Amino acid sequence: MQSILSYATVGENASPEHAEVVPITIFVAVLCLCLVIGHLLEENRWVNESITAIFIGGVTGILILVLRKGKSSHLLRFSEELFFIYLLPPIIFNAGFQVKKKQFFQNFITIMLFGVVGVFISTVIISLGSWWLFPKLGFVGLTPREYLAVGTIFSATDSVCTLQVLQQDETPLLYSIVFGEGVVNDATSVVLFNAIQKMDVSKIDSQTILSVVRSFLYLFSTSTALGIGVGLLTSLVLKTLYFGKHSSIRELAMMVLMAYLSYMLSELLKLSGILTVFFCGIVMSHYSWHNVTESSRITARHVFAMLSFVAETFIFLYVGMDTFDMEKWRMTKLSFGTSLGIYSTIVFLILVGRAVFVFPLSAFSNFMNRNKTSPLTFKQQTVIWWAGLMRGAVSIALAFKQFTYSGVTLNPINATMITNTIIVVLFTTLVFGFLTKPLVNYLITHGMRNQNNHGAGEGGEQPRSPKDDVVLPLLSFDESASANMQIARDNFSMLMDRPVYTIHHYWRRFDNAYMRPIFGGPRHNPSEC
Repeated sequence: MQSILSYATVGENASPEHAEVVPITIFVAVLCLCLVIGHLLEENRWVNESITAIFIGGVTGILILVLRKGKSSHLLRFSEELFFIYLLPPIIFNAGFQVKKKQFFQNFITIMLFGVVGVFISTVIISLGSWWLFPKLGFVGLTPREYLAVGTIFSATDSVCTLQVLQQDETPLLYSIVFGEGVVNDATSVVLFNAIQKMDVSKIDSQTILSVVRSFLYLFSTSTALGIGVGLLTSLVLKTLYFGKHSSIRELAMMVLMAYLSYMLSELLKLSGILTVFFCGIVMSHYSWHNVTESSRITARHVFAMLSFVAETFIFLYVGMDTFDMEKWRMTKLSFGTSLGIYSTIVFLILVGRAVFVFPLSAFSNFMNRNKTSPLTFKQQTVIWWAGLMRGAVSIALAFKQFTYSGVTLNPINATMITNTIIVVLFTTLVFGFLTKPLVNYLITHGMRNQNNHGAGEGGEQPRSPKDDVVLPLLSFDESASANMQIARDNFSMLMDRPVYTIHHYWRRFDNAYMRPIFGGPRHNPSEC
């Protein structure tokens, strides 16, 4: 093993073709080791796959560093292109494909508040806080654009630790919000990051802020529309041509390739590939999944989940290795005390930035959903706040995109920011990740879980009030003007009283009447989104 590692890392007496093959071979072997150890630790909810991959990556990095006599801990050179083009699409697509659509859209307002508005608030707090505190700690040299980028980098959450502790059947509301916010948060962070790259930072005024908001809304809406469009096109093709009568392989290949095509097309048009492929996944799971054979349905869910799992493990494994990249550490000119102060400042700003929007927006969400039987309690809000403190793959990728060129940096300031990001990701993942299980067990007690499920229907749906069972007809030419006016008043009253339920109710009727007959899917199940 030592000779192989030495051959792979030092590369002496290696032919050019083997210089690339051997490191990839070893990296894949280490990935397999992550799977084995993760399986052995499956019953231990304190240690999730992310922490396992980071530890194994760290140990591997130390071994390589020793064998290379302190030169480098890398097997492969990570670049932002590798992440954004190959690793990120399967992760986001699987999130959209596996999401519980009914719970996601029932809590849509809350999820969007946390995932969109929350990112803006957190970005402002982290950007202004670092802009004010970094110079006081002796770290100077960042430009205004880079300070804004720092805000978006550390606003991207990674809620894997919390999701592995929360049980979807026991706490459907919390699971839905944490999962939905995590995906929307990542998409919003990347979209906002790209918008900041285009803004004029020479003068930051109201016009500049409005320009960023307009750019964000444009990217958000057009990216979403593109994802929905590609998803519907895929569903129509699968339903019309019925590939399954000859080969189920073509069905699965069509779904995978069209999903990846939507992502690449979005990037080609300078939109947000994350949003596009996420909503493409939602549409495909809603329509396309019903247009393929039973074997393809089973295979699709497992294949998409497998690709996402391997990509996430790859990223955290690399983060563990990159921790011992001595090139970046040597390039950093700051003292240990100053570096420690910067790490602590960033973690403090993350804590404050998330608290500033989680609790006020939770109160606003409770007001908007005031007729629900189970508003978000303070303990649930605390779990949601904690779930977004971990930083992970997206933060790493955005940091590399901002402060490196193809994974390489020769600037001491940029090297400092890369090491800062790695340390913050490691600290939040390991420390906050280890504390997640006891915190959730303490706050979300067994009795509280039973209360969440008391009277809930399938998928955690809350009991329906008599008003929920009223099926309000749409306006009709067969009715009199006074009858239509009364219907309109009832519809408006219902919309004001329960906006999320009303929109969901009419969407379901429209979906069953028009969309499913064209694009596929059963029409007899009223509980489907």
